[in-house]
Amino acid sequence: MTLETVLLAVGPGDADRSDELVDAVVDVAAPADATVVLAHVFTKSEYDDVLTRLEFDRETEDVEPDDVARRHQTIIDLRETIEESDLEYEVRGGIGEHGPTIVDLATSVDADRVIVGGRRRSPTGKAVFGSTAQEVLLSAPCPVTFVRGDYFDD
Repeated sequence: MTLETVLLAVGPGDADRSDELVDAVVDVAAPADATVVLAHVFTKSEYDDVLTRLEFDRETEDVEPDDVARRHQTIIDLRETIEESDLEYEVRGGIGEHGPTIVDLATSVDADRVIVGGRRRSPTGKAVFGSTAQEVLLSAPCPVTFVRGDYFDD
C-alpha cells in the first residue's frame, strides 16, 4: 500500500498533546514523502465560539471552516513543525460531530492513514461519553493510528 496522504485530525482537546501527534504524523509521513492534511474538527457550538474568539466578522467575511482551522492556534503550532520537517501539507476544517466528520474528511481527501489523539478512559467514561477515536477506528476508510494521552478521563 502506497502512503500518499496522511490526515492528522485534531479537536479542542488536542492542544496539550500536539507534540505527540505531530511526532506521530512525521514518523508516518516523512519516510513515504506523503502529504499531510492537518484537519481541525469543530462541533457547531465550538465553531461559533472560535469565530467569536478569533474575531471573524461574519457579516462582511465569507468564512469557511478551512479559514477558521488555519487561524486556530493548535493548527498553527502543528504547521510549524510540519514545515520544519519539509513535508507538504494542507489545512482543512470541518463542522459536525467529531467522529463522523473526521471520517468524512478522511474520505474526501482520499487519506491512506488517519492519525487521531485521545485519552485513556475508564470503563465508566467509555460508557457515558462514547469515544471519537473509537468512531474513527471503526468507520475510517483506511488504517488509523491512535495517539494516546497519559491521563484518565472519567
